[in-house]
Amino acid sequence: MSLLDPEKVAAIIREVAATEIVPRFRALAKGDIREKSPGDFVTIADEAAERVLTARLTDLLPGSLVVGEEACAADPAILSRITAGDDPVWIIDPVDGTSNFANGRPVFAVLLALAVGGKTVAGWIYDPIGNRMAIAEVGQGAWMGGERLKALPGGPTLSLRGSLSTKFFPPDEKKRLETLRPHFASTYRLFCAAHEYLNLLTGQGQFALYNRTMPWDHAAGALAYAEAGGLVAKLDGTPYGPGDVTGGILLAGDQPTWTDLRRLLFP
Repeated sequence: MSLLDPEKVAAIIREVAATEIVPRFRALAKGDIREKSPGDFVTIADEAAERVLTARLTDLLPGSLVVGEEACAADPAILSRITAGDDPVWIIDPVDGTSNFANGRPVFAVLLALAVGGKTVAGWIYDPIGNRMAIAEVGQGAWMGGERLKALPGGPTLSLRGSLSTKFFPPDEKKRLETLRPHFASTYRLFCAAHEYLNLLTGQGQFALYNRTMPWDHAAGALAYAEAGGLVAKLDGTPYGPGDVTGGILLAGDQPTWTDLRRLLFP
């Protein structure tokens, strides 16, 4: 795939983060943060970054469309653009980990994916505080700082470290899943899908589980992890695509580990 130079996109992401996001980190006034819904926060950094990214990216790729998290909050019908036709679609999460960002915790990132015909063809994950940029293109691998990224192999569940995100499961299911944490070497919840994907891509994590799969949270990371050799599938074992907002997602270093995890988590 190459509709464009991925490094040009990475440069735009870095510039927007440097102008619209980082200067506002730990500098937000009370009026700069609001709730879109209970517990779901947005800041002026999210809105400004999405606005600028939308303009810059559609200029870079004429005829492309945008599905941004904040735009979709205002008009959920925008989400259908991902699967509605063959126009290239940018999928933007301007500040993933907004609650961390708003509370002064440096665990946030910019997530960006490009989808064509309902399939993710490229993805970018940028951690501006750690200055880490992961870039993936379908069939071309996942890269960071000039080095190819490789998913850490799995193994017995008792040896695994990973992200067990139970937040969006129904209450009874969430309670049951929480009791399974001792079956792993360690589990974590970073409240930022981008950093959880970066953990998978840099060998700090070996699996991740999610129930809610909004495209701005998962399209870029799922492509990158698959390109790094990891296995990405919905909870029923079918392939995950950026248009899937239900069905959950389970990621692991290889097929045997994925199968063992699926059996443990959903017997």
